[in-house]
Amino acid sequence: MKTSQDPVRDYLSAVEREASALPADRRQELLADLAEHIEVTRAERPDAVIGEILAELGDPRTIAATALAESGTGPAASPAWGGSGAPVRRGKVHPLVPLLMLALAQLFGIAFPDDGGPLVGGLVRITGAVLLCTSVHWTASRKVIGFLLTFGLPSVAMTIWNLSEGGPKGGGPALAANLAVLVLASATAAWLWRVRRV
Repeated sequence: MKTSQDPVRDYLSAVEREASALPADRRQELLADLAEHIEVTRAERPDAVIGEILAELGDPRTIAATALAESGTGPAASPAWGGSGAPVRRGKVHPLVPLLMLALAQLFGIAFPDDGGPLVGGLVRITGAVLLCTSVHWTASRKVIGFLLTFGLPSVAMTIWNLSEGGPKGGGPALAANLAVLVLASATAAWLWRVRRV
């Protein structure tokens, strides 16, 4: 029996072969998603054996059948990337929900600075962070980056501003600081939207 020198390439070739009925652009997108998933998993778990990672992804036929079913060009298949016949876990919350909560939470504090706006904004930000961290739409490393940039860093900055004498006081500096947090959170949310798992 011939042993492979590159099991990842062989695995992706098998998926490509099984998914040959998919349109070329969708097939390339599927292969790119799989390759990225393998790369991220290897980075997160450097001691993992590549065979284990590929087994976790599932059988190439199952992946191809699922992609064909989702595109409407093949028979329906229930198992997907979960491997071992387990159905794929779908998110119960649309990925846009936590991103909007994290990006727009600062607006409550800007719009209603004396009427509980900061409190409502803080609760919205916490809820968005929890939804982001429990979502299936991002890898663990992207969740950490998103959490730090939309929740962690702004929370630390606001705490320092509120507890120190050097924080922004008055309308202009406070508004500028709030707008900076809003821009950072919005830019991070836009990045998370682009790199989400479909």
